[in-house]
Amino acid sequence: MENGARDNTDDWRLPAEALPPTIGQLEARVDEAIAVARASEAAVIEVGAAAIESAEQARRAADLAVKASEIASRASANGAANGHAPHEDDRLIRFARRADRLGARFAKLQRR
Repeated sequence: MENGARDNTDDWRLPAEALPPTIGQLEARVDEAIAVARASEAAVIEVGAAAIESAEQARRAADLAVKASEIASRASANGAANGHAPHEDDRLIRFARRADRLGARFAKLQRR
């Protein structure tokens, strides 16, 4: 700049890419962040409720598997005690074994 020349206002202006965000832009960003946070919170609550429900269903299934296994064992023992030959088709025994395995798996899930 030459001596005695006055400053031009344009000399002090920032280029558009260097301008800081306006208050309106900052408010819009905050509003968006709050909306995202609320949606995330709702999703987490929903996932938590689903996890609790799944655990409850697993517990009920484990209880049913244990009961089924007990019933099958009693039926097998009663048949043997009454002198009945084991059923040629051992479906009941296979069912009891599957029920035992399922009950063990559900019990393991429940401990988690």
